[in-house]
Amino acid sequence: MRKPLSPVVKMASVLAALSSCLLPVTVQAADAPQKLTTAVDQAVRPLLKQYDVPGIVLGVTVNGRQHFFAYGVASKEKQTPPTKDTLFEIGSVSKTFAATVASYALTLGKLSLEDHPSKYMPALQGKPIDKATVLNFGTYTAGGLPLQFPGPVKNDRDMIAYFQQWQPSAAPGTQRRYSNPSLGLFGHLAALAMKRDYAQIMETDVFPKLGLNHTYVRVPQAAMADYAWGYNKANKPIRANPGVFDSETYGVRISAADLIRFVEANIRPDTLEPSMRRAVEGTHIGYFKTGDMVQGLGWEQYAYPVTLDRLLAGNSEAMIQQPNATTQFGAPQTPSGPTLFNKTGSTNGFGAYALFVPAKKIGLVMLANKNFPIPARVTAAYAVLEALDAAAQ
Repeated sequence: MRKPLSPVVKMASVLAALSSCLLPVTVQAADAPQKLTTAVDQAVRPLLKQYDVPGIVLGVTVNGRQHFFAYGVASKEKQTPPTKDTLFEIGSVSKTFAATVASYALTLGKLSLEDHPSKYMPALQGKPIDKATVLNFGTYTAGGLPLQFPGPVKNDRDMIAYFQQWQPSAAPGTQRRYSNPSLGLFGHLAALAMKRDYAQIMETDVFPKLGLNHTYVRVPQAAMADYAWGYNKANKPIRANPGVFDSETYGVRISAADLIRFVEANIRPDTLEPSMRRAVEGTHIGYFKTGDMVQGLGWEQYAYPVTLDRLLAGNSEAMIQQPNATTQFGAPQTPSGPTLFNKTGSTNGFGAYALFVPAKKIGLVMLANKNFPIPARVTAAYAVLEALDAAAQ
């Protein structure tokens, strides 16, 4: 019969288990350059402590080689460590998938960026919102749609009624105002143009064509064990609630392994089948410029190399919460030089960030089960980006 452990040994075992949750669990990271491993560790560990983040998975790609680093726990209650296959909510990074859906509809000839919403939603015929185009909704330039729908908007009927009575604060194309209703309508119109359910398009067309086998709008029961718990400001476990345009704007649940695969598809669209290649390439075209940031469909762009200050400015509260004057290019702009693409995302219990530089063949994804400040995410990612750039030389 095994001899019972002494209290001291029991305590040591508990401390060892807790400590192991704070150590990086690496998949394919053993052969990562030491400078990269050190940069990730130095960037991520302080976030766990400073913002009381339960868990973070950071994935990188350098010249087609992937490395993953996992910290903390996916569930505080079960003390399960996250892995590259743990599902996280990515909030508004989901908008890059909505943009891919819309670009896919463009590729198939089902949708045009010059279309007006009443073509697919006759109830909006003659309303002020019908002066805006599909492009305006995809670039937050419809004329001042708010960050979120008002509380009373609970279903599609409420959504249509809201758009029928909405009054713009600026002419279409003159003001960028980051908005879930705007981008959500963009994805919704694309699905209407294809005469299919949006989630179905994602799950049966877009995800499979991108090679994403562990990514969901509707998480099936078989994958629930992989779904991390998010934690709110009170450290209570939480997951995203359904809402109008949730699938289009904040509803993707994805693993770090699949999100880095999506980043790699954006770095090398030529590896995709033709229709999806054109769809992904379509999300890299710039249409408006606000400060140093170029707004494409879903992704936000910066000439690379970019300073941390410029990246922080483009992802600032002012850019998210306030209207900003913007300028439309005379013609859509395909990047003429090295370009960084990025997108942040949050739900009440999760925070995410994705970026990539195709010319350097480098990319990064950060998934956390707490919504901690965007400037902290960007700053940490930037430190890792510098190491990635050095590793890519």
